[in-house]
Amino acid sequence: MKRNILITGGAGFIGSCFVKLWIKKYPNDLILVLDKLTYAGNISNLKELIEKDQIVFVKGDISDSFLVDKLFKRYLINHIVNFAAESHVDRSINEPKSFLETNIFGTYSLLEIFRKNWEENNKNKSWRFLHVSTDEVYGSLGENDALFEENTPYDPRSPYSASKASSDHLALAWYHTFGIPLIVSNCSNNYGPFQYPEKLIPLSLINIMRGDFVNVYGDGENIRDWLFVEDHCEALELIIKSGRIGEKYCIGGGNEIRNIDLVRRLCDLMDLELIKNEKILEHNTSRQLIRLISDRPGHDKRYAINFSKIKNELSWEPKTDIEKGLKKTINWYINNKLWWEPLLSN
Repeated sequence: MKRNILITGGAGFIGSCFVKLWIKKYPNDLILVLDKLTYAGNISNLKELIEKDQIVFVKGDISDSFLVDKLFKRYLINHIVNFAAESHVDRSINEPKSFLETNIFGTYSLLEIFRKNWEENNKNKSWRFLHVSTDEVYGSLGENDALFEENTPYDPRSPYSASKASSDHLALAWYHTFGIPLIVSNCSNNYGPFQYPEKLIPLSLINIMRGDFVNVYGDGENIRDWLFVEDHCEALELIIKSGRIGEKYCIGGGNEIRNIDLVRRLCDLMDLELIKNEKILEHNTSRQLIRLISDRPGHDKRYAINFSKIKNELSWEPKTDIEKGLKKTINWYINNKLWWEPLLSN
């Protein structure tokens, strides 16, 4: 059966990477991207694919059930990959309402439209709904705690993670209650090209290039597990093709590092790359730009994922170590000012 895939949030960082991966590997599938194009959605991420008619793009909101249903019927959609989400913790603290609207009610709308169309198509067993989520739903780990895994109890600490936890529960409820062919994935912190410059890695890189302060929350001791975005998208591809219905899969990078150590490493690598590219540094070393600032509310201490389930079942593991991934990311931001400079006003 031909896959006609609705990719929500497909103009965002992870979504656009997934679109490019999928269309490259499966050029005969129909790809329909639905994106609201909020500040973090960037149509330029998909410009080449749209101009070559390799994908169909529609600007719209996943909460608009009339629109989503219309798209389902027009394009005979049989797969959903749901990336659409408000995802920045700081913004969720300042403006939680939009997180509830998109992450909870938007997910509900997609689940219902998928269910109704699936039932109208005799509950076709080849259909799939992949709900893409985060490890932040599990809360915070202590220094010696076991890694997050699929059965770790949920313990969200921010409006963002609480809204994503709610969406996960809704998605699995629609599987258990209605039997829809659904899978949930939970990933660790992503990084790579095309990431919106509010996140730690791209913001730090851009500030170094501009000679601005590189801010680190609190004492910088918070630990994150970093996953290169292309590795994440390859894991999602395997889950769609071979993952077990009704299951959850945790996707981690195997790269635990303290925030302060990550930023120091970024500074050192940036100095080397800027000199190599004959860029002028206005500061002696980028480490001089690092500044510790007041911690944010509810700042989780540590995230880290045990990805043994997806490794054992689907033979996936991350290919990109942190050093290689950071160098690729740094080079992309150095060479793509025309992409990120217009975004700084946001």
